[in-house]
Amino acid sequence: MTVPDFAPFNRLLGVKVLHRSPERTEAELTVREELCNRRGVLHGGAVMALGDTLGGMTASISLPDGGRTATIESKTNFFAAVPQGDTVRAICMPLHRGRTTIVLETRITRGDGKLAAIVTQTQLIFDRKE
Repeated sequence: MTVPDFAPFNRLLGVKVLHRSPERTEAELTVREELCNRRGVLHGGAVMALGDTLGGMTASISLPDGGRTATIESKTNFFAAVPQGDTVRAICMPLHRGRTTIVLETRITRGDGKLAAIVTQTQLIFDRKE
């Protein structure tokens, strides 16, 4: 699956979507120099952006035509650094789907399988047609 043309930020990050459904979105991201901090590891902002990207993709796929979401809360726990040249794998799954919000969790692992971060976020649903 390719990154949709309407997502220039996803292309900038280099997100490679592997699977997308209302139940689970999976993607990979190769850690390039441009995404690293001065220590040569994946920048925390890039980790958060990856989690937010997958959260939005997972939340929005099940909405009716014209439905949209926006992140209204996001929290990231960092567990292990990811060095330049490694490839992270991210899996996002909804924890709760309500009438006006969706809570999602994205687990990001390093190439060796070690957990690097967990991003938990809330997406607001608006312009929903009932």
